[in-house]
Amino acid sequence: MAKSLPPMSATATTPPRNPPLLGVLGGMGPLAAADFLAKLAEETPASRDQEHIPYVAWGVPQIPDRPAAILGHGESPLPQMLRGIAALKQAGAQAIAIACNTAHYWHDDLLREGGLPILHIADAVCDLLAERGINAGNIGLIATEGTLQAGFFQQRFAARGLGCIVSSSEDRQRLVLPAIAAVKANNLPLAHTLAVQAVMRLHGSGACAVVLACTETPLAIDHAASAATPLCIDATRALARACIAWHRRASKTGSAA
Repeated sequence: MAKSLPPMSATATTPPRNPPLLGVLGGMGPLAAADFLAKLAEETPASRDQEHIPYVAWGVPQIPDRPAAILGHGESPLPQMLRGIAALKQAGAQAIAIACNTAHYWHDDLLREGGLPILHIADAVCDLLAERGINAGNIGLIATEGTLQAGFFQQRFAARGLGCIVSSSEDRQRLVLPAIAAVKANNLPLAHTLAVQAVMRLHGSGACAVVLACTETPLAIDHAASAATPLCIDATRALARACIAWHRRASKTGSAA
C-alpha cells in the first residue's frame, strides 16, 4: 500500500511575496544608464545574488535631446519618457529612477502623468551631502546648460542652507560641455582631463564640494585617479543609494510611496 503524503504546511502553499521592483528610465545616454546600474549593484549591501534589488530598465537612446528642449531649441522628450514609464509600469515597476540629471526638469509632469513614484536625483544628492556632514558653505555644480537653467539643484541647495557656485560660461564651453561630449563619444581620457579641470576651477572659486550633476561627468572623473576625486559628489551614486533606501522601506511597509 502506498504511503500517504504528509499534509503540506501553510508556508509551503503560500507563494513567496514578490519584492518591490524598481523601474530604471535610461537611454539618456546609454553609458550613463549602465553606470547607474553598476553603482546600484555596488551600493547594495548584498552577500549573494538574491539580496540585490530587482529592476527593469528601459533604454531607448533615440529620445530627443533634453538640454536642447529646455533651452527652446528642440523637441520635448516628455512623450518618449512617458512611453518608457508606461512600459516599466506594465512590466511591474513600482517606482522609477531616471538615469539622467537633466530629465528631472520634467519630474512633476512625469510624476503626474506616469502614475508611479519617481525618486528625484537632486533630493538624493542633498541627502548624501548631509550624510557627509556638509550642511553649510558653497556647493559647486557641474551640469548641462539645461540642468543649470532648470534650477532644481540650486533650489534644493538653498532650501537646506547651502550656496551654489556654477562654472563660468567660458569654463562650461571650454571644459564641461566638451567633457560630456567626449564621454558620449567614448573618449574617456579626454573627458577626464577636461572634467578634472572644471572641478578644480570650482574648488578654487570656493566650493567645498562639487556635485557632478550630469550622468556623464562621474564617468569622466572616475576614469583615473586625480586630486579632484575627493571633492566630488556623484549624483548617479547618490540616486543609487536613494533607490536602495526606497527598496528597504517598500520591502518593510509593502508600500512603494
